[in-house]
Amino acid sequence: MATTIQAIRGMNDLLPDQSPAWQQVEQVLRQVAAGYGYREVRTPVLESTQLFKRSIGEVTDIVEKEMYTFDDRNGESVTLRPEGTASCVRAGNQHGLLYNQIQRLWYMGPMFRYERPQKGRYRQFHQFGIEAFGMDSADADAEVILLSARLWKLLGIADDVELQLNSLGSNEARQRYKAALTEYLLDYKAQLDEDSQRRLGSNPLRILDSKNEQTQKILENAPSLSDYWDDESSAHFNQLCQRLDAAGIRYTVNQRLVRGLDYYNRTVFEWVTTALGAQGTVCAGGRYDGLVEQLGGKATPAVGFAMGLERLVLLLQEREKLAPRRDVDLYLMPMGEAAELRAVTVAEELRDNLPELRLVVHCGGGSMKKQMKKADKSGAEMALIIGEEELAEQRYTVKPLRNQDPQQRLDWQALLERLQPLTRG
Repeated sequence: MATTIQAIRGMNDLLPDQSPAWQQVEQVLRQVAAGYGYREVRTPVLESTQLFKRSIGEVTDIVEKEMYTFDDRNGESVTLRPEGTASCVRAGNQHGLLYNQIQRLWYMGPMFRYERPQKGRYRQFHQFGIEAFGMDSADADAEVILLSARLWKLLGIADDVELQLNSLGSNEARQRYKAALTEYLLDYKAQLDEDSQRRLGSNPLRILDSKNEQTQKILENAPSLSDYWDDESSAHFNQLCQRLDAAGIRYTVNQRLVRGLDYYNRTVFEWVTTALGAQGTVCAGGRYDGLVEQLGGKATPAVGFAMGLERLVLLLQEREKLAPRRDVDLYLMPMGEAAELRAVTVAEELRDNLPELRLVVHCGGGSMKKQMKKADKSGAEMALIIGEEELAEQRYTVKPLRNQDPQQRLDWQALLERLQPLTRG
């Protein structure tokens, strides 16, 4: 017997009984994005490796350890996208969408990172992202945060997430702070955890979000990022806070929030939750005003966020916020060969008249008892029976499957009226 082939570790199948939950979430994401004037962009999953090295940063964990990178048949280095922002910027530059324009874009799709698979985090995962280009004011930062807050409200988890907020300042202010932080930490280098020691010479800001308790204790007396903000960055952050206050959005200023990607400047934020155990990030983003130019375009301000859908769906399931949905509304049961022929046309006419109706036609014949078992197992709300009597009378028997209501024999028009409420389920 041949060996059964399994999915690659960390790359999971989404089975039919799981997909309705994802469809509910995706519907809300699309609805809210459209409500704020954002339009969808779809980019390839495979990009030039240089795109991510230049944008994310060569000394980040993603580029150093997590990317799926290989040479194609022409010897060119290509990478399965580990995140969506760089691809979105590349597409905007390539097709002339960004310079001197305001663009509000969203994307949704699979990303790839080689890391240890765990609950809610896989090697192939899915992200939804928002990117706003051409606006450098705090209004745009507030807009993307308000959009994310509306998502939590509509999904019913507003009380399960907390907004953490910070500013990295300008690129110049950030460099001054990196120098001061490095100088401070060098005195404690031997006491830092291994990852932090490695980052000290390459990406010291990432040490701020170390999970090591001893490192966090050392950081208690470290220089504060806000002390290095320039006046413009300070004013921008204050304006953002004023707008969030006016909108009634609660937040915590977290001076150690820096994000893991090199392209961020000024505003950074995360929505975090403890509903899945230890504190985890559900959604994160910020401003990245230099990235468009860094990737070959003209200088363009930008701000956005991304969220992992696996973790979001997991949170919604933990909080029982996903409404159960049936996959089938109506199960059509033809009794006999003549009824089977009639069922073909009846089913198509029902789909013409009731496009939202989820209708399954029984295949393979069988007794009433056998077909009724299949109808019940399908989860359908009702069964539609066509037998010899129904054919003779040109009528149709409707039998409720989920309550004790009596079955009815109806003509065509009455049948359409009886089935209409099912399309709203």
